[in-house]
Amino acid sequence: MKRFTSLLIAIDQTTSTSTKTELITQYLQEESLEKNKLWTIALFTGKKPQRTVNTTLLRKWGAAEANIPLWLFEHTYHIIGDLAETISLILPEYNITRTSKSMSEWIEEMMALKNADEEEKQIFIINAWKSMDRPSIWVFNKLVTGGFRVGVAKNILIKALSIVTNQDSTKIAYHLTGNWTPLKTTWSELFNFQDDTSDHSKPFPFHLAHALPNENISDIDPQRWVAEWKWDGIRGQLIKRKGEIHLWSRGEELITDKFPEFQRLTSMHDDFVLDGEIVAWKMEKPMDFQKLQTRIGRKNPGKKIMSDIPVKFIAYDLLEVNGVDIRLKSFEERRLLLEKIYESCIGEVLKLSPLIHFESIETLKEVRNESKRYQAEGLMLKRKTGIYHSGRKTGDMWKWKVDPFTIDAVLIYAQRGHGRRANLFSDFTFALWDGDRLLPFAKAYSGLSDNEMKEITTFVRNNTIETFGPVSSVNPKLVFELAFEGISNSTRHKSGIAVRFPRISRWRKDKNPEDADTLKHIKELLSDSE
Repeated sequence: MKRFTSLLIAIDQTTSTSTKTELITQYLQEESLEKNKLWTIALFTGKKPQRTVNTTLLRKWGAAEANIPLWLFEHTYHIIGDLAETISLILPEYNITRTSKSMSEWIEEMMALKNADEEEKQIFIINAWKSMDRPSIWVFNKLVTGGFRVGVAKNILIKALSIVTNQDSTKIAYHLTGNWTPLKTTWSELFNFQDDTSDHSKPFPFHLAHALPNENISDIDPQRWVAEWKWDGIRGQLIKRKGEIHLWSRGEELITDKFPEFQRLTSMHDDFVLDGEIVAWKMEKPMDFQKLQTRIGRKNPGKKIMSDIPVKFIAYDLLEVNGVDIRLKSFEERRLLLEKIYESCIGEVLKLSPLIHFESIETLKEVRNESKRYQAEGLMLKRKTGIYHSGRKTGDMWKWKVDPFTIDAVLIYAQRGHGRRANLFSDFTFALWDGDRLLPFAKAYSGLSDNEMKEITTFVRNNTIETFGPVSSVNPKLVFELAFEGISNSTRHKSGIAVRFPRISRWRKDKNPEDADTLKHIKELLSDSE
């Protein structure tokens, strides 16, 4: 546990990607326990152990061990902003022998508590705390809570593993995908580069695009590039191998059971791996994203919801056909093979994403402006000769989204942040005018600089009307421009409106609260987008 704790502390103390790569490389080379290395890889790629103890119990036990009232613990937690760190700081110094258990042993013992009663869990947790120093308690608590964000991007880990295994990073990225677990997978099985066919469900790493910079727009040659709609759905890979259908989200979550309609594709002749978008689709057109969210939340959807919100997989790339990896072929070649696959499509659940050819960048701009009519977020631009990369690469693919919706709203609630923002108010609720009252319609936490948040924090402290735990109701004096990608009707919100990906685009110091927009105005935006 100490070696892993030292690694995390060292990573936490640097912002250098090269230093982080060196630290992880050194750890993987020096760590003798295979299980520790596997769990490290799993944690850094989002494969967290199943939570067996909820945070309410951890709060209660932490406060009791520190001999402080729960309200004081909660107050401390809201200031520090991280539960794992709060508990590690308030616990007393225990004068007992430190544990020699490894990180993997602690994880697996913790997972074994799944069916234990509360008393058994409490004994385990407190004994663990008593056997560790403060830094190890912090790491242990992170393992328990599942809040394992440590500033290690996947590409850093891939580079380190590429050095350790002496293998190409593309191969490493592929081997990290799929449904593997340290409980059942060995190091040699995970990095068996001779056998990449044992797991029929295994997806490929997604090719991700950067936003098209303004200075690169003139580089888009109509003879060398083609466009597609950027569909507003869930990015996924639809896999058919050995008579089985598997569906993966971009976050590498296996979501096959959520969309059983794709099982009818098992009768298709060819095997394939498709890259595309899962979109709610009815009456020959896409539905808004909010409808799809209803499907996402159901593990096993019933007949009614499948009838009310049918889905299609809009395929825009082919990565493998009949067991042959074709990612290094050009997009043009892959597209021709995809069209052949689609010709034999059975049923109505698969749709081919149409290509958009254009004569000039000016005509393409006009097409892009029509995006919202198609429930699209904009365009994807693809170089005809481009290969299918692993991860976010520039050069062969760009995303060119339409300008977001914007609206001026009034700040009415503020909440403290977490981590490095624990002493700042950084999470905000905004309202629009409905007659002579302000009606909340959206929350946002991104888009402001640290200096702006410091200024707003001072305002909140001086203008708080009422507090609700960590939330402060404030005098409605500040106006902000909010940007968002989509808008839809909603019965879950008081305003009757739901917006997608709201963020703060700027602080309107030039406007008074009475100058903010109305609920009527945002409903007009909704009507215009339909």
